[in-house]
Amino acid sequence: MNYNNRKFRGRSNTGNGEVGQGTVFTYYQNDDRLWGEYAGGEIRSGHLQGKVHPDGSISFVYHHENVSGELMAGKCHSTPSQGDNGQLLFEESWQWFTGDQSSGHSEIEEIIE
Repeated sequence: MNYNNRKFRGRSNTGNGEVGQGTVFTYYQNDDRLWGEYAGGEIRSGHLQGKVHPDGSISFVYHHENVSGELMAGKCHSTPSQGDNGQLLFEESWQWFTGDQSSGHSEIEEIIE
């Protein structure tokens, strides 16, 4: 699976998360190395760094500054699936390293242009 130059937006999130429908991610990939940037909604600017596993799932760490000026960081595991219209969907399990260190679940969907 190659995620290079693909864009995604937030679809759903648990209440303790900051990614929302206004958040847009851009992923880059070289072999099994993945990195990206994201912003929008409650997030001013963020970055992620991770690995793509043979099954297409992704494990990464992330950090961002939110609109309140707080620096936040955590880890995430994303599992891909295919949407009805052919777009790529990720179901994500994540946990904060900062703040209350809680965990949650979110979904992001590919932006088809």
